[in-house]
Amino acid sequence: MTVKEKISLFPHAPGVYRYYDAEGNVIYVGKAKDLHKRVAQYFVSPDRLTRKTAVMVSRIADAQYSVVDSEADALLLENNLIKQYKPRYNILLKDSKTYPWICVSADEFPKVYLTRRFVKDGSRYFGPYSSVMHARNLLELFSELYPLRSCNLRITAEAVLRKKFRPCLDFHIGKCRGCCVGGISVKEYNDNVEEIVRLLKGGGREMIRHLKEQMTEAAAQLDFETAEEYRKKMVSLEKHYGKSLIVSSTIGSLDVFSLVFDTNEAFGNFMRLKDGAVIQSLNLGFKMNIEEEQSAVLGMFIGEIRLKFGELSREVLVPFMPDVRMDGVEFRIPVKGDRLALLELSLKNAKEMRFNALKQQEHTDPDEFRMKVMTELQRALGMKELPRHIECFDNSNIQGTNPVASCVVFRDAVPSRKDYRHFNIKTVVGPDDFASMKEVVNRRYSRMLREAPDDLPQLIVIDGGKGQLGSAYEALYELGIADSLTVVGLAKRFEEIIRVGDPHPLFLDRNSQALKVMQHIRDEAHRFGITHHRNRRSKAQIKSALREIKGVGEKTEQRLIMHYGSVARIAAASVEDMAGLIGKDLAQKVHDHLKCL
Repeated sequence: MTVKEKISLFPHAPGVYRYYDAEGNVIYVGKAKDLHKRVAQYFVSPDRLTRKTAVMVSRIADAQYSVVDSEADALLLENNLIKQYKPRYNILLKDSKTYPWICVSADEFPKVYLTRRFVKDGSRYFGPYSSVMHARNLLELFSELYPLRSCNLRITAEAVLRKKFRPCLDFHIGKCRGCCVGGISVKEYNDNVEEIVRLLKGGGREMIRHLKEQMTEAAAQLDFETAEEYRKKMVSLEKHYGKSLIVSSTIGSLDVFSLVFDTNEAFGNFMRLKDGAVIQSLNLGFKMNIEEEQSAVLGMFIGEIRLKFGELSREVLVPFMPDVRMDGVEFRIPVKGDRLALLELSLKNAKEMRFNALKQQEHTDPDEFRMKVMTELQRALGMKELPRHIECFDNSNIQGTNPVASCVVFRDAVPSRKDYRHFNIKTVVGPDDFASMKEVVNRRYSRMLREAPDDLPQLIVIDGGKGQLGSAYEALYELGIADSLTVVGLAKRFEEIIRVGDPHPLFLDRNSQALKVMQHIRDEAHRFGITHHRNRRSKAQIKSALREIKGVGEKTEQRLIMHYGSVARIAAASVEDMAGLIGKDLAQKVHDHLKCL
């Protein structure tokens, strides 16, 4: 039976399907609300498949399926099978951490401690915690509120009666009530443990209110010592929850998911709120080996979080709808208010993860990093070709004096300094940036068309607004190459991208590598142009200061500059010192003239 014949028998039911290659290896695992319809899409219209997906389909030698009761079950089964088989073409999770749990042991006098091992021995586990620091802060809070034991002794009431143990240092310094020597009863000790369990289940706010009521009641009965104990516990809890990020007093308990996509990778952030406070936040990365729908990536992200942290909250905020539905869970896309602000906060975390991953890749794999940057820039500007060769132009003049322009060149997103060029403006009189830009662009590319027509850039960046961009485009149009490349302007004030014929500027994400490359090449053009302009002004000032002196020609000027280095040093030199270079009479004239400046 062929693969097409086999999938024609797949049922119209939710489940998970698996594709195998000729060697019997699982190459793809997918979930579906309707197995028959979903799998048929790969074979009914192969011309609509992307290149990578078409390659995968060509390697399918067998297909199998497993029917489940619901979409949620299909999501969990898919996640488990991907972890088991690690298929070549699936979304791969780029996270291999073991997250910590807080364990309440099953002893007669339970211990509360941090662990990364989940053992089914009757103990109660809470977590996992995405931040080990957060888990340790909780344990410090519990130690402050309820001095429990930290030892590994097997303490029972019978052993305590037989006086089998001696108190340790923790007892003497007040960090433990001494359950091993009868310092606290089994009931009181376990009552403290149950209060800790309530805190671990997210009842912090409720506990603060309860302690406040107990404090007020004890104070009314003039039991000020007990009231003070309640007050200390309440203050400790308020201090701890004050460190949590409080989003809004009107938001209860919910989960938030956000995703940022970058070529064949995705970066996600998950946040969990209890009583309006963020108690968990986790970033995860995903690598997509074939083109996947964004909703499918979000669905896998949700499934991974459900495996790590248990059932989702009843309300889940998402940037777009996932490809899965779950009973008792409402997925919402917020459009305003606190919930939208919360989703934007999560998105900010995901973008930060993406930025850090790119920065790390810049050092570990610079070629791949530069390819990603160019791809991002191509997509942002809507270019047909990858901008491997970029050139940027900038004009420099001060009140029309010594007008110059600079052209800097980036190849594969890095400066190619050997290709930098300076231009002295020849045909424009006065401070006319538009005409100067047209002259420079025309000179640059008319020469390039004559000498290296195959080396034209894919992208030209003009440092300036619509006027400079229009002049540059006019020069390119007259040369007949305006349609074969992309030319844009980069305005300095708001870092906005100006495009020819588009009345609305384009604003790139301020954290994007695409904008950083544009800023880098613009700043490099500015620096290069200013340096050249400054050198020309200096030479002009030297020339005017010395050449005004009767008897000083080009050779005399060069001799003085070479010896003294600057006009200021020449002015400070004595007549006797200069006389050895240019003669006593001329030295006296130079000294008198420069002294009057």
